[in-house]
Amino acid sequence: MAREDLIRLTGKFDGPNCDDDDCPNLYRTANGSIVVQGDVSTVFQPPEGEALVEIPEAVLREAVRALGW
Repeated sequence: MAREDLIRLTGKFDGPNCDDDDCPNLYRTANGSIVVQGDVSTVFQPPEGEALVEIPEAVLREAVRALGW
C-alpha cells in the first residue's frame, strides 16, 4: 500500500503542521484501520512482525477530532 492510498488524519487540521511528512502522523486505510507513523520505541520487544512507535498525545487528539469520535 502506498502512502498516497491512505487518508491522512493529522498534520493538516488544528495540530502541528509538518511539511516534509517526517513527523508523527496517523492515517486511515481504505478498510478503516489506522496506520501510525512515529519515533521507534524500545520500551519492550514486540512480537515478530510488529513494531512499537511513540506519538505525541496531541497527534491522537487531532486524529480523534478528524474522525469525529
